Amino acid sequence: MAKNVAQKLIASHLVEGGMRSGEEIGLKIDQTLTQDATGTLVMLEFEALGIPRVRTELSAQYVDHNLFQEDFKNPDDHLFLRSACKKFGLWYSRPGNGVSHPVHMERFGVPGKTLLGSDSHTCAAGSLGMLAIGAGGLEVAMAMAGEPFHIKMPKIWGVKLVGELPDWVSAKDVILEMLRRHDVDGGIGKIIEYYGPGLMALSAMDRHVIANMGAELGATATVFPSDEAVKEFLKSQGRGDAWREILADENAAYDEHAEINLSELEPLIALPSSPGNVVPVREVAGREIYQSYIGSSANPGLRDFAIAAFIVDGKQVHDRVSFDVNPTSRQILENMIELGILGKLIRAGARLHQAGCGGCIGMGQAPATGRISLRTVPRNFPGRSGTKEDRVYLCSPETAAASALAGVITDPRMLDMAYPRFKEPETNRLNTGMLVPPASEGAPYELEKGPNIKPLPTLEPLPDQLEGPVLLKVADDISTDGIMPAGAKALPLRSNIPELSKFAFSQIDETYYARAMGCQKRGSFIVGGANYGQGSSREHAALGLRYLGLKAVLAKSFARIHLQNLSNFGILPLTFVDPEDCKKIAQGDVLSIPDVRNAIRKGNRVRVINLTKNETYETEHPMTPRQVEMALAGSLINLVRQKRLNLSRNN
Repeated sequence: MAKNVAQKLIASHLVEGGMRSGEEIGLKIDQTLTQDATGTLVMLEFEALGIPRVRTELSAQYVDHNLFQEDFKNPDDHLFLRSACKKFGLWYSRPGNGVSHPVHMERFGVPGKTLLGSDSHTCAAGSLGMLAIGAGGLEVAMAMAGEPFHIKMPKIWGVKLVGELPDWVSAKDVILEMLRRHDVDGGIGKIIEYYGPGLMALSAMDRHVIANMGAELGATATVFPSDEAVKEFLKSQGRGDAWREILADENAAYDEHAEINLSELEPLIALPSSPGNVVPVREVAGREIYQSYIGSSANPGLRDFAIAAFIVDGKQVHDRVSFDVNPTSRQILENMIELGILGKLIRAGARLHQAGCGGCIGMGQAPATGRISLRTVPRNFPGRSGTKEDRVYLCSPETAAASALAGVITDPRMLDMAYPRFKEPETNRLNTGMLVPPASEGAPYELEKGPNIKPLPTLEPLPDQLEGPVLLKVADDISTDGIMPAGAKALPLRSNIPELSKFAFSQIDETYYARAMGCQKRGSFIVGGANYGQGSSREHAALGLRYLGLKAVLAKSFARIHLQNLSNFGILPLTFVDPEDCKKIAQGDVLSIPDVRNAIRKGNRVRVINLTKNETYETEHPMTPRQVEMALAGSLINLVRQKRLNLSRNN
């Protein structure tokens, strides 16, 4: 039977279940990726599992989010992560070496391998012909321990690319076109596989741009074939021997189909405050801007900086505009210097920042209040930039650079110049010195835990009955940024759940924390709309709320990663059988779920009683039998510990 690329990758790693849409499967994981905002918790979880060393082919820990060292917290985390890498056998990417996704692509990505990362944009590695999936940190810790990764078998969505991109249109416009058509939930439950003659003109780094923002569609993964473009990229990184060809079979079938004629695309832009709010740049041209930002995991390639440099070469950006350049890796920064790209940007007025995530996750470079910030980043959720009343637009490097010169949103096709061309060098100036290899097995290393590293909270098993108030009711598409924000204040507390929990829902309701602490022991509920928990993979948006007493979330539907994170930490995810029931519940209503343990054991229907209004609602839990066991135990960690204890007793 003919197979597409995604099916080949899944079939070669399938260890549990069958490849039938919606059935839970288990996949062998070859590589894992963690970053510092999520990695500290992953290392604490791995320590709790009691496994002496990672059992993957390769695991890598990057320090790219929490680079500011305003006090002891971030430096303490860096030392802890370094010691954990030494102790547990991971590669360690030092602070300032760059964003995890492009660095992993440069140094470790291998066609045909699986990659699981505690960052939702791990899917970027699909650009190399990998099956790369973002997940909660606890699942990554389990994969590091050699356990399979479990997921419901996705549908494979084939997107055929034809034609060729016109001048002033680039890869960012391709993924923005996908978001314009399908919005932020269009990829839920699907792997997007791009194919067709339009791939011929897309480099591996162009594909990275598209694959990275598959996360914004809600997709499980994005897959490209491993073809000549991938071969050229790996060769340029001095890793040509890692390449192997992986193509879809002739006449391979897909569960769903779409087609994009690249020749018909124009410059696009996502308006505040959703990546799916996309319009042509020409429709909003002329709006005054404060900031233009180049870089991030969504536009990380040398080409993206070079095109911007050629556009501003010999000119000065508008004196009102903060022109922020955020190199994505130390290696790319060195190549920018060697090729004269950086000098052009600096001369034109660019503000240079260190290689890392930076302003993309609100770690500096925050825009002025209520002013427009154009960014080549993947997300523009409210307040993510670090400014609560932000107005962040997502665009290509071409649009960002053209607008920086004019001081207003500018369609780059209106520039009085020929479209600049940039050809990737056949060989790059390589930088491997900032990557610290794993220590030899058996070497004695102790974890270095500063005062900001706190133990995981104790999580009790699910009780027989849940009862408590609805502390908050939120709308559709609430993101994990809205639940547990990023930024310079919250991010340094990722390994300190009691302190981090003080930021829960702070972007939406500053009283939430105090009200939650008031009923922490009794427990509480959240009511949400569709696609609850979209965005980042951060499991803190589940664990932090569990610490505050959250027992269940009632929503119309859940984003994939957050649904798993809720299950991992014993919070019941419940969906309304009748979505209209969502409207009947008000913030402050007291809900009760009697005999809840038996209810989730027997089936997926759960009866919820509104004690305040004397109403009853039928809900369903979307958990698999494996996830039900986690919920009953109170968390996946509790379940694993219990199984290990039972095994030792039997032996």
